[in-house]
Amino acid sequence: MFKRLLSICMVFGMAATAPPAWAANCADRSTVVERLERKFSETLTVGGLQNNRQASTLVEIWSSAETGTFTILITRPDGVSCVVAAGTDFFEAARDAMPTGTPS
Repeated sequence: MFKRLLSICMVFGMAATAPPAWAANCADRSTVVERLERKFSETLTVGGLQNNRQASTLVEIWSSAETGTFTILITRPDGVSCVVAAGTDFFEAARDAMPTGTPS
């Protein structure tokens, strides 16, 4: 009984102290940017600030017309960037193709 209880406690304890899954996609911003530029030929396409209750974060979309790839980054005030999405077949919509009612 004691061994089973100890095993269960160890499994749940390890799961509770494990880093979040997204942490594996985070690094210092300069490192992330260097990899995007070197490995995927991506450049900063658009960006902006996202305000929440704790602090502002920088949201950026990096893309490459050469490779067709894109990456969405969120950078925290401490300089750590996290990749929140990445994909292929990136395109830029023409301003005329914007849906009606979209702010310009």
